[in-house]
Amino acid sequence: MNLHEYQAKQILNSFGVEIQRGIVATTPEEAVAAAKKLTEDTGTGWHVLKAQVHAGGRGKGGGVKLAKSLDDVERIAGEIIGMDLVTPQTSAEGKRVHQILVTEDVYYPGDSEPEEYYMSVLLNRATGRNMVMYSTEGGMDIETVAEETPHLIFHEEIDPATGLLPFQARKIAFNLGLSGMAFKQMTKFVTALVSAYEKSDSALFEINPVLKTSDDKIIAVDAKVTLDANALYRHKDYIEMRDKREENPVEVEAGEVGLNYVDLDGNVGCMVNGAGLAMATMDLIKQAGGEPANFLDVGGTADAERVEAAFKLILKDPNVKAILVNIFGGIVRCDRVAQGIVDAYKNMGNIEVPIIVRLQGTNADIAKELIDGSGLDVQSAIEFQEAADKVQAVLA
Repeated sequence: MNLHEYQAKQILNSFGVEIQRGIVATTPEEAVAAAKKLTEDTGTGWHVLKAQVHAGGRGKGGGVKLAKSLDDVERIAGEIIGMDLVTPQTSAEGKRVHQILVTEDVYYPGDSEPEEYYMSVLLNRATGRNMVMYSTEGGMDIETVAEETPHLIFHEEIDPATGLLPFQARKIAFNLGLSGMAFKQMTKFVTALVSAYEKSDSALFEINPVLKTSDDKIIAVDAKVTLDANALYRHKDYIEMRDKREENPVEVEAGEVGLNYVDLDGNVGCMVNGAGLAMATMDLIKQAGGEPANFLDVGGTADAERVEAAFKLILKDPNVKAILVNIFGGIVRCDRVAQGIVDAYKNMGNIEVPIIVRLQGTNADIAKELIDGSGLDVQSAIEFQEAADKVQAVLA
């Protein structure tokens, strides 16, 4: 589950990670009040206004701006709130901005120049261990740094038996070129960051940039946090942070009816039971000259109600030119699925999209009889290749 920046910072700060302080606002008036409050609490004269959407590159799209006065705060807030923010990580339509984060200015003058670093905590899937990935090139796209200057990216793996050790935190601070108070602050920051990552059951922490201020404080200026949805039962308060407005509405609807659905860009809708079979079916569609329009796993209880819900979800996509139902009846009986398809077809009325159904496993023969005898415009298949050929034929 993805979080907004302000939510991510709340989690970080609760574990002792120093952050750039800010207040959320949903109107220009609230933004001005937030700016006044920050000035009282922190003494900051300037403020940074940040659009709160689930996408990176907000600054490139005009979603992060500096305000040097309260008039600037009101004007900029009015420009950002309600805009459709387009970034390198959004669609061409962008994401609607419903709220902004008004933050303190942390790039104030002092004894030294502020410096930016990149830091993330995530799972290294090659080794099965968590790791800290960091770089001196903060504020930039880490993909660009990795491509153009890979020697500037460092990794520190964490042994699950011991956790992050003190010498590793010091090594990170050393590789970032820090010394004195900044060195001590960075070791403290890294230790707290890894602890927050582990105790919050997160899948990703990305701080870009981590800032060394002009007076040698180390703080998180930005924060991207992805929580492990499978562990949310241990964090009831985190569940409330979910913002469904930032998610694909069809995927949200699918989750509410217990279906595993991922929206894709193809032209053939898929209805499958089991993730492995779903992946194989998507490969089958590509080999037949089509492109999968979705990943849809109806699970092991594919009754008539779930099948009908699955059809409705698939047909919400105007790009779908055909639907392939590929069910292996192990726990679920094929005849039950077939009856669900027939009932759904009748309940939904006229479905103009061709439907190819392949049912194998328990009671597959009965299922085929149900489909063939229904009188509906549904084509049945027995073998994988037969299903592929029929998909190819309807797309031709």
